[in-house]
Amino acid sequence: MPGTRKDNQGTRTGICSALQALLFTCLLSVSSTHASNQQGSHGKDTHYTDAGFFDVHVCNWPDRPAFFMVLFSTVNPDAVKSIEIMTPDMQPMAALDLNRYRTIKQKNKPDKRVFINQVAIPPGAGDGWYSARITLSDGHEYTGKDFVKISRLPLAAGHIPANEAEVTLPRSLQWEAVPAAGFYQVFIRDLWNDDKLIHTSKLLNSPELVLPEGLLKPGGYYSWIIHARDTNEDVMLGDFNHGSLNKPATFSVAP
Repeated sequence: MPGTRKDNQGTRTGICSALQALLFTCLLSVSSTHASNQQGSHGKDTHYTDAGFFDVHVCNWPDRPAFFMVLFSTVNPDAVKSIEIMTPDMQPMAALDLNRYRTIKQKNKPDKRVFINQVAIPPGAGDGWYSARITLSDGHEYTGKDFVKISRLPLAAGHIPANEAEVTLPRSLQWEAVPAAGFYQVFIRDLWNDDKLIHTSKLLNSPELVLPEGLLKPGGYYSWIIHARDTNEDVMLGDFNHGSLNKPATFSVAP
């Protein structure tokens, strides 16, 4: 779109800085599907304790080493004094910063607070049961466990429309299947409207998003990001084990 397109470098920098916010959106949408934080309601699922829900994701983001995204959600956040994360051999790995969290509004139920921290993967870290020791202000302690497999899920590629392409109004967005990925979520931004997030897809089980009618407009300029993940609500691996986010891809729609 000669003469009218914004500077791409500045736009991309802004979008890349939104990767973490988009992943939070994805994680919170997953966490909000859990009906209860009570261990008794989930049988032998060790992610759940009477204090809340614990999970670890191995994240592969562009231009940085893989890292852990550790989360703990609870409907009683004021009761939490500390959350210590341990390796499979019970060595201290991190203490969650309780000032880093998002809040989920729940209909007819108490709000849920999700503590989310990025944690470096320790050198030589292996597969196994990582754990969280949750200490409450009244002295009670609980232990949540998550089985983690250390590897990197590849980034999505093969975008259709291709990056920086100008196309007629598309009916869908497509990409190559990511090896070992079972699910995807797509985030679309309108670059002519202050990079506004205009669509967050449901969890998809194939590498295609059929676009809602009227979402994109002729003459529009858009970016999209794909969050790929291996599993969904696994009793051993939690919400999911591995996740990846590709760099934002852009396309314009012919007038």
